[in-house]
Amino acid sequence: MTKALITILIVAVVGFGAWQIFEYWQKVDAEKASEQKQAAAAVVNGDSLSGLPSGLDTSLQAAEKGGATSLGNWLKTYGNGVQDPRKAWIQLDYVVMITRDNPQEAKRLFADVKNRTQPNSPVWPRIQAMQKTYE
Repeated sequence: MTKALITILIVAVVGFGAWQIFEYWQKVDAEKASEQKQAAAAVVNGDSLSGLPSGLDTSLQAAEKGGATSLGNWLKTYGNGVQDPRKAWIQLDYVVMITRDNPQEAKRLFADVKNRTQPNSPVWPRIQAMQKTYE
C-alpha cells in the first residue's frame, strides 16, 4: 500500500512539474511572438532617422521631388555633411530612382551603402529587402 501511494505521489509530482514547464514555455513563446510583432510594427521612416542637419531638410525635400538628377546633385553637394543612418536612407532612395536609367551605378551605390551599414542599423531591414534586386 505504501509503495502504491509513493508511486502515485511521484507520478503526481512529475506530472505537475511537466505542466509547469509547459506553461513556462508557452509564456516565453508568447513573449517572443509579441516582441516580433512590435518589431514589425516599428516601421522605419527615413524622415525619423538622425544624421541630417536641420538646415538641409527643405533642400532635400525639393531635390527628392525633382527626381533622380536633382537628388544626385543634392548628394554631390551636401552628401558629405549628412551622416548615417540618414545618408544611407537617402542614397537608397537615389538607388531606386536611378535603377532604370543606370543599373550599374545603382548596384555600385547599393553595395557601398550595404558595406558600410551595420546589421543593427535601422536601415538594415530596407537593405535586406532590396538585396535581391541590387546584387
